[in-house]
Amino acid sequence: MYRLSFAILGNEADARDAMQETLLAAWRQLRRLRDPERFDAWLQRIVVNAARQVIRSNSRRRIREVPASTVEALASRAAPDGHGDAATLDLAMRTLPVEQRSILVLHHLEGRALGELAEILAIPVGTAKSRLFAARRALAGAIAREEAIARQEAG
Repeated sequence: MYRLSFAILGNEADARDAMQETLLAAWRQLRRLRDPERFDAWLQRIVVNAARQVIRSNSRRRIREVPASTVEALASRAAPDGHGDAATLDLAMRTLPVEQRSILVLHHLEGRALGELAEILAIPVGTAKSRLFAARRALAGAIAREEAIARQEAG
């Protein structure tokens, strides 16, 4: 739970806040859990929603840092050439909206399948598939922009 909230928020203090909200919400809503076998997806949906709430509650909107160490698993899949640079990936991830970061982290870092993504995010499977596609495309574009900036700065 912490790893997911930290990967989405990129900030330890915010991740701890999201964890606290997650645990409170899970405790309050536990009676509403109809299928105990789906507990993991149910809880991850609460984590994602808590992370969104933390972002909303912050007085100023800012893009959070997502450390390269938490998203290195994405690097080889996200970079257009199949060779990801963790620092470039880190910078590119910072430019994405939280919804796109969330779906990328859930799928690539947490290893969630499309059906699980749909359940966690409370959306249809087709919507999860299209959002994952859009997030990958946005990440590839952000990586290309970061690489272009790095080339300009280098020479």
